[in-house]
Amino acid sequence: MDTKQTNSSFHRDGFLYLENFFDEELMNLYQNKILEHFAQDSEYKHDTDFIEKSNTDVIPWFPQIDGEKIFDVVENDERLKNLTESILGPKWRSLYSMVMFSNKSSNGQAWHQDCNPSNSYVFNLNRLVYTMDIDESSGGEVVVIPGSHKKGMIPAISECEDLEGGITINPKKGSLLMLHGHVWHKVLPINNSIRVSTNYRCVPNGVPDNVTDICVYRNMLYKFSDEKVIEESS
Repeated sequence: MDTKQTNSSFHRDGFLYLENFFDEELMNLYQNKILEHFAQDSEYKHDTDFIEKSNTDVIPWFPQIDGEKIFDVVENDERLKNLTESILGPKWRSLYSMVMFSNKSSNGQAWHQDCNPSNSYVFNLNRLVYTMDIDESSGGEVVVIPGSHKKGMIPAISECEDLEGGITINPKKGSLLMLHGHVWHKVLPINNSIRVSTNYRCVPNGVPDNVTDICVYRNMLYKFSDEKVIEESS
């Protein structure tokens, strides 16, 4: 892997998509563990007001916090660590791994940014690992707008009905999507299958651990720690 080229591509576009990064056997182990967990607990963790306002149908699980050691394998992958350092620089920090589960026929995620873009140097990096194929049949494809991490706050709905310039990514099992926290992105509605991805979030040196506490949607800024809207957009 040419880290100089991938680094340049990431900082230009705000994302980097790599297929066949992780082997199938590991992805199958992860997928089985994830399905086992959500067979026992698939209740929404957010209140209905947030779900309706954000138009987000995602149920999170933090497997490493629950002591699931198998999820350390990706965390400790030397190729992933080297790629992360080439993008973020030295002394970057891992935050946590978060499995994102969506039931079939659910909404996916509306346009959003994972953290406030008011300071271009303060952002998180999403390292999304896919343990299943996601395509038009399953639904749940990822749509990103290249270069939007340099455009500031995502436009309010009143400014335009939809956002132009997006490209659709159909992640395959074993693929890795590196996504800048300021990039405008969404997840399309889920069709006849569940949807799963696992996000190994991290931050550059000097960025606070709670950088993703405030998420930016087209109609609001939402603070997860307080479970409330802190600013509405129209």
